[in-house]
Amino acid sequence: MADSLFDTLQSQAYKAGITPRSKESMAWFRKKLKSMTDINRQRLLKDPAVSKQSTPKPGDMYMFFYDAKHKAKLPYYDQFPLIILADDAKGGFYGLNVHYLPLTLRAKFFDSLLETVSDKRYNEQTRFRARYKALKSVQKLKYFKPCFKHYLSSQVQSGIVKVEPSEWEIAMFMPVQQFKGASDRQVWKDSKDMIG
Repeated sequence: MADSLFDTLQSQAYKAGITPRSKESMAWFRKKLKSMTDINRQRLLKDPAVSKQSTPKPGDMYMFFYDAKHKAKLPYYDQFPLIILADDAKGGFYGLNVHYLPLTLRAKFFDSLLETVSDKRYNEQTRFRARYKALKSVQKLKYFKPCFKHYLSSQVQSGIVKVEPSEWEIAMFMPVQQFKGASDRQVWKDSKDMIG
């Protein structure tokens, strides 16, 4: 059986002597994944390293295909969000879609978010503590503003796939965002302006 993309990248990082969840590791994955422009999103959702989730839980990371209900009124939206589920919401859920941040700010945000995890084992029990109230009150987490989105369950166009904690770092830097209505560069510029 062929290794999954996650397994392959973890193996390469290990061989390079990279310590997981360190600044060095984030920089390595960011550089490695930036050069990967042809990741197949459909195949990624079928990757054995990720698992389908029937009931998403706050604090977990997920990816899925999405078709915004009010897309005609939106300046842009991401068709392939990578979110940290923040809370339940009317008709769906709130999520932090990290794709709205350029890679350097994404790395800073991820670093701050790692300080909120429930434990340092990075197993299936580990979750982010990413509720709206907490995000709003911690200055280091200010990067959440452009990422905080309301997703309607009826508009999810695929299975919602959980990214396991051991894979968070890889998923965080994968170039799989799929913005409709604007380029990545424009979205990231707007996000920087929103953060201030």
